[in-house]
Amino acid sequence: MLNSTPAFAKEDKISAKSKSEAAQKAQKRVSGRVLKVDQNKNKYRVKVLQKSGRVVSVDINKKSVKKSKKKVKN
Repeated sequence: MLNSTPAFAKEDKISAKSKSEAAQKAQKRVSGRVLKVDQNKNKYRVKVLQKSGRVVSVDINKKSVKKSKKKVKN
């Protein structure tokens, strides 16, 4: 039987630009299969299923991608 109670991995200063990058980084940190990637304004939460059946949530910070605003001269 699978333990469905998520455990939370320690949050370090890991960051990612996309959901797929967040999934890759979480999978490197916690060995297992990625089940789901949720996002909010500041972070991605990646749920990983370990071989033991435990589900672990890893929080990955979002990288801020600043777009430069160029002024148009007339």
